[in-house]
Amino acid sequence: MEKIKIKSGDLVLVTSGDHKGSEGKVLRILREKNKAIVEGVNLVKKHQKPSAASPQGGITEKEAPIHISNLSLKDPKTGEATRVGFRMEGDKKVRFAKKSNQVL
Repeated sequence: MEKIKIKSGDLVLVTSGDHKGSEGKVLRILREKNKAIVEGVNLVKKHQKPSAASPQGGITEKEAPIHISNLSLKDPKTGEATRVGFRMEGDKKVRFAKKSNQVL
């Protein structure tokens, strides 16, 4: 399993697949599957039976996981896709955007 450089709360761009070009905030990272759930991206319709939680039931939309390799971090300065690097600033390890050299 490779190192995942995206964390929950990051703004990401989808670089390939059906949802290419869309962007959103990472809600969760599924480390064991190398996938992430991104807000408003890869929405699927789920048919739900009526239950105590949702007495109406019906069809609901929810975000499905998308593979990490199809995501790229959004540069805070330019708004474009960027790669992530790590460096030491003093005694702290920080992530930075490779395009603008800005700390994330």
